[in-house]
Amino acid sequence: MEPFPSDRIQLPRNMIENSMFEEEPDVVDLAKEPCLHPLEPDEVEYEPRSSRLLVRGLGEHEMDEEEEDYESSAKLLGMSFMNRSSGLRNNMAGYRQSPDGSCSVPSMRTVVICTVVLVIAISVIMVIYLLPKCTFTKEGCHKKNHTMELIYPLATNGKLFPWAKIRLPSDVVPLHYDLVLQPNLTTLKFAGSVKIVVNVMQVTWKIVLHSSGLNITKATITSAGGSQAKPAEFLEYPLHDQIAVMAPEALLVGQNYTLNIEYSSNLSDTYYGFYKISYKDEKSKQRWFAATQFEPLAARSAFPCFDEPSFKATFLIKIKRDEQLSTLSNMPKKATTPVTNGIVQDEFFGSLKMSTYLVAFIVADLKNISRESNGTLVSIYAIPQHLNQVGYALNTAVKLLEFYQKYFLINYPLEKLDLVAIPDFQSGAMENWGLITFRETTLLYDNKTSSVRDKKLITAVIAHELAHQWFGNLVTMEWWNDLWLNEGFATFMEYFAMEEIFPELHSDEDFLNLIFKAMMKDSLNSSHPISSAVQSSQQIEEMFDALSYIKGASLLLMLKHYLTKDVFQAGVEVYLRNHSYGSTKSDDLWDSMNEITNGTLDVKKLMKTWILHKGFPLVTVVRQGKNISVQQEKFLYRVEPENWTSDASYLWHIPLTYITSNCNFTHCTNAYLLDRKSAVIELPEEVEWIKFNVEMSGYYIVHYTEDWKTLIDLLKKNHTALSAKDRANLINSIFSLAGLGKESLEKAFELINYLENESSTAPLTQALFQMSLIYNLLEKKGEQQLAARVMHRIESLLGNKIDQQTWTDDGTLSERELRSTLLAFACTHNMRNCRTTAAEMFKKWMSSNGTTSLPSDVMKAIFATGAKTDDGWEFLLKMYSSSVSEAEKKKMIEALASTDDVRKLIWLMQNSLEGEIIRAQGLSHIITTVSQSLPGYLLAWDFVKENWEKLTRKFHLGSYAIQNIVSWSTCQFSTKAHLLEVKTFFESRSEEISQLRCVKEAIDTIQLNIQWMERNLAKLQEWL
Repeated sequence: MEPFPSDRIQLPRNMIENSMFEEEPDVVDLAKEPCLHPLEPDEVEYEPRSSRLLVRGLGEHEMDEEEEDYESSAKLLGMSFMNRSSGLRNNMAGYRQSPDGSCSVPSMRTVVICTVVLVIAISVIMVIYLLPKCTFTKEGCHKKNHTMELIYPLATNGKLFPWAKIRLPSDVVPLHYDLVLQPNLTTLKFAGSVKIVVNVMQVTWKIVLHSSGLNITKATITSAGGSQAKPAEFLEYPLHDQIAVMAPEALLVGQNYTLNIEYSSNLSDTYYGFYKISYKDEKSKQRWFAATQFEPLAARSAFPCFDEPSFKATFLIKIKRDEQLSTLSNMPKKATTPVTNGIVQDEFFGSLKMSTYLVAFIVADLKNISRESNGTLVSIYAIPQHLNQVGYALNTAVKLLEFYQKYFLINYPLEKLDLVAIPDFQSGAMENWGLITFRETTLLYDNKTSSVRDKKLITAVIAHELAHQWFGNLVTMEWWNDLWLNEGFATFMEYFAMEEIFPELHSDEDFLNLIFKAMMKDSLNSSHPISSAVQSSQQIEEMFDALSYIKGASLLLMLKHYLTKDVFQAGVEVYLRNHSYGSTKSDDLWDSMNEITNGTLDVKKLMKTWILHKGFPLVTVVRQGKNISVQQEKFLYRVEPENWTSDASYLWHIPLTYITSNCNFTHCTNAYLLDRKSAVIELPEEVEWIKFNVEMSGYYIVHYTEDWKTLIDLLKKNHTALSAKDRANLINSIFSLAGLGKESLEKAFELINYLENESSTAPLTQALFQMSLIYNLLEKKGEQQLAARVMHRIESLLGNKIDQQTWTDDGTLSERELRSTLLAFACTHNMRNCRTTAAEMFKKWMSSNGTTSLPSDVMKAIFATGAKTDDGWEFLLKMYSSSVSEAEKKKMIEALASTDDVRKLIWLMQNSLEGEIIRAQGLSHIITTVSQSLPGYLLAWDFVKENWEKLTRKFHLGSYAIQNIVSWSTCQFSTKAHLLEVKTFFESRSEEISQLRCVKEAIDTIQLNIQWMERNLAKLQEWL
């Protein structure tokens, strides 16, 4: 899945086996009523405290009954707490104090009594601990094979639910689903039935599976040889989204059974599950559209299923629909048959073996264009009025499909591949096998209004989702702790494929900027390893973050460079072939790589130091003649001591790369594996300078100590001695080190003095990003004069370059993108005559009622300037409502959100949340844009506080949208008052919310902003 990027510049949408992370068992508690069905021995488990309280019907404040549990346990041993303590007091009477204050020897009677009590106590303890398979309960000792009546959660009907874990049991596995659905786009409800063929792995009386928000009306079980479907009782436990179908007789090992469930539900009004979308057709008439988004945990809200990625099965889907509409699913359509008047049923071919989160279906009025490629029919679908914008996507998809088949040496296994533009979609896209769904802005390209950046976004998202057809669909991570295997690989392949097929887009520069932003997140104490233990739905949602996507991809890039591209490609092929249609863990990938390295390198040992640990290393370099000393430590922004954990002893195995003044071409790159705390690299001869982490191919930051001066001088004299990516890397590194306190901010400013000679996008973009961070912090702190001096410094460096830009779409793609970046920045900060030119162009466009064509690359700057006036803002809003170009609407909404009018900003955010005029899919980006302006940054935070419940209902706790909203609405605070306010707000909601990773990250960020101000504010005032 591609989390939706904020103009692709924001960060994208956080293991050890699950069993190791079960909650510690509490004191054994007893059921108040006997179990309804026998429980298998391996199912006996202790329920965590919260569930015990739930069973009793107690509130969280009624914790004192736990002490009754302990007293009951004591009574089983023939004593009570009170008796034991009073006994001790009585025994004390055996000791008498002598007149001189010393204690006399106890009497013989006392010694005998104490000895007897001690022997009894020891005997009882031995009975408890040494009798095999015996547990004391209120009914006595349950011998082996006699089920203990432990507490299980209560089902909705008040009976015991026979399973207590979040993860499903493994006693039954699904083989095949027959799914029949009938959505009604008038009533906005749907009815369904599912037949699931299951295989029994061990004898059981129950089938536990997932169901969420479904009204189940009937459940039956049929044995493999039997023709009679037997009614079965079903229990529901909504807390874990689980149902248990209780078999009328024992289900036997090795046998297949068919579970048949009938149910109904409403089409969802969120972005999850089987959900409804309204849009206006070409005649401005409201139409309805039903689509699915199941990853990670929403298939269960469309049909009862085993909704975990490792429970792969085949699917045969039938959908009943209005004959005026059309349907799509993962597989090609097999047949359409009449059902009743005006209703037909579409049947699709049976699927390949796949996970439930990849199942998809759509009911809508769609049009398409298609092309065959290597036996696969590739089609792009959109609502009718957008059909003229799908051509670029079709050409791009065909090229990428052909590339991946050649690279992986495995053909795409389905007969068709559909890419569908959905009018309202929270993510950037979703990789459902054979039916990929997209937000319209990530699939539709309009020749008149789509910019170079729009083209790059569309290309990148298609590349990402097509890579998933192998990484994620053909081979799937076993559990969400290893989500990075899906998302990190798809992100890596996305940029690799774009470099190979579309080199003119310079996608490697975009990837570089994303890596820098991921490292900012990873340097916080609130970070997490990319392979992390997760269980709850919030924890799983939070794994969809920059680390799973970008850090995962960065580590694969580093490994590819270290192994060489041919060895890496061979390892990938082995991995895909060995695990096709199966589920994997991280170790399976490293084992596949080790098959190719054949003992010359232990890839597993190398890579485990990266995936099982959060953060990244800081490598300090000291040059002394021919000897280069290198030393590693953890790069960590430290805040209050109680809020961070030290990993001083942790060692990464770092594949260092470096070039020197003697040969600075990429083919001269040297490599050294630093697997110790420190080492010395001996060069063949002395050099003038050395640059580590060539082309930013490694996931680490380098500190050059005394050599920073040498590199600063090199950039001034001959900046092209280093590549554009290496220059961007140096800018990022020195500002990161200044934030850490390892280098002065003054030296960082000194390094970027060379920028007046810079013409490449990557270093200029990175410098603008770093300076904007400083400007925004100062501005929001109320240091407007100092912020203006920062902006003046930027203008002195880049003013001439801004003046050279033309307001056209001329030039190479790289030149056009740089123009777009520079002019948007200049107009935002009122540099040069940017706003004057933009205002004139906007006025002409407005006077033509929007019919005049504007250059697409500078449209964003023109719209943002026009939105500064009341008339301009109102006109943009009117045009937004009537535009058919999603690329144009995206630029309009960003401009509307950049006004200085507080009332308009409030209206915009509120309206987007309601989703009437402005779709809620864009709310996260609107809040991001609002929060960056001085009038808007406090408004954005107030809006989040006031609408928190609505936001989390719409987008779900832990989702990428919520991560983005929390992060952007708080990231520019730099006072202790704001820190306290943010902490208090989230703590007042619930412990669950205060423990969200994005909340911890927000608090870390504010603390670092405070620390940065304390460290740098006075110095900046002094020398800037």
